[in-house]
Amino acid sequence: MSNDKPITLEQLFRYKKPWGQLPHQDAAIIELEEDLAANGYAVAMRRDRSWFKAWSQSGKQADPIYMVPAEAIIKQWEGCKLIAYPDPATGGDPWTIGYGTTRVNGAPVKQGDKISQAFADELLRSEIIRVATALHKLIPATLNYGAKQQAALISWAYNVGLGAVEESTLRKRLLAGESAQVVIPQELPRWNKGAGREMQGLTNRRTAEVALFTGLQQSAPRFAPTSPFSTRITPHITYGELTLNEERRRFVNQGQCDIAAELCSFLEKARTQFSDKPIIITSGHRPKQVNQAVGGASDSEHLYKPGCGAIDWYIEGVPVKTVQDWCVKNWPYSTGLGAPRGFIHTGIRAARPRVVWDY
Repeated sequence: MSNDKPITLEQLFRYKKPWGQLPHQDAAIIELEEDLAANGYAVAMRRDRSWFKAWSQSGKQADPIYMVPAEAIIKQWEGCKLIAYPDPATGGDPWTIGYGTTRVNGAPVKQGDKISQAFADELLRSEIIRVATALHKLIPATLNYGAKQQAALISWAYNVGLGAVEESTLRKRLLAGESAQVVIPQELPRWNKGAGREMQGLTNRRTAEVALFTGLQQSAPRFAPTSPFSTRITPHITYGELTLNEERRRFVNQGQCDIAAELCSFLEKARTQFSDKPIIITSGHRPKQVNQAVGGASDSEHLYKPGCGAIDWYIEGVPVKTVQDWCVKNWPYSTGLGAPRGFIHTGIRAARPRVVWDY
């Protein structure tokens, strides 16, 4: 016999924890909102409703199985900004904050909004739950997928939007009963366009999502001296950019490659901070003969001696001084103030002292 005894909002919210602390409650609230809209208060507030089972069922206190891998892959590709930034296409609305969030507490993000890192993480978790709940309704079979499979599709839906998911051929094929192991690798890579053109960042993201879904995800091959110049050290920086695609500029040992990878990771953070505009590298590895030819200092960090390395760079379309000021605050090692010359010098010295120096 079903329990249709009503529950009041006061009873419900007496036990509601802050958003993000108990994901099962957050998911239940989202489902309750939909139930209220579709069926009205008298029906939706009964204890035999699906949302109430999610709210109160034993064992629901832990994170949903998809949460950890979904957080990881979305953080990897979205980046995080704690100050609202405009849509790159419009220069204004919709404003975005955190990990790609456009609404906070139901209100649109607006220019000047600021949040803490903790709140950004909370917003991400709640948005993952919202997207996952909707995805499970749009494609019911996903409820039976493994954690990483769900996470891959949540990442895709988070990026393209639930409206696109609903209209997608991917959804139609899965609803028709086709094998997910066939459909996902075929359909996800097609979602790599922005404003009608293919975007490398989206291509890379889709590749990562397919790998996560199919279980073929592997650690990226370690960037090595003999790697092809097309090798991506980070999502947007290639080995060739650090060498001007010249064989004479290749690294000669793994330590140099590891330092370069660390530097490139910081440049990726800068790119994220400044609306994902392209990074232009003007100088990377300069072996001794190259360094002498360009008039570099005899102890230049660009020589990549043991424990050392450097990259000169700027961000296209952003004042160099603005980026340089951000680097001074956020890079703990060597920063050369090259803004008057049109670049920033980001380096590491042996023993890793913090040094900010002028030319």
